[in-house]
Amino acid sequence: MHKVIALVCLPAVLALPVIALAEAERPAPEATVKEQAASRPAAEAQVEKKEEAKQPVSLAKAVGVIGVCLGAGLSAIAGAYGIGRVGSACIDAMARQPEASGTMFAPMVVAAAMIEGGMLFAILVCLLAVMMAL
Repeated sequence: MHKVIALVCLPAVLALPVIALAEAERPAPEATVKEQAASRPAAEAQVEKKEEAKQPVSLAKAVGVIGVCLGAGLSAIAGAYGIGRVGSACIDAMARQPEASGTMFAPMVVAAAMIEGGMLFAILVCLLAVMMAL
């Protein structure tokens, strides 16, 4: 089970350098939005916003986003595999000892919930990495 949890959390750990890369490439804001809006006409501000939206994405960001998306997919697959293994082992144990099925069900649900929590955490970190990169 430790291997499954490690597989689920690995993409989340691998996404952290992407977050750091996105923060390093992000320019420091020179002035707040309110100060900029007060210093120039509204039409000029809208033109600049359109120009800012058309900036090209760097190769590092694109590769980072692709890697993060692959990490989110891998964490979902690993989580599903882990929950399947836990369920399979529990069903096999119940088939061998039907009288002990009540005591086996609760630990199976707890283990599946722990794997699901790790999987969702990994997917959340990958999503945050994509949001930070763009």
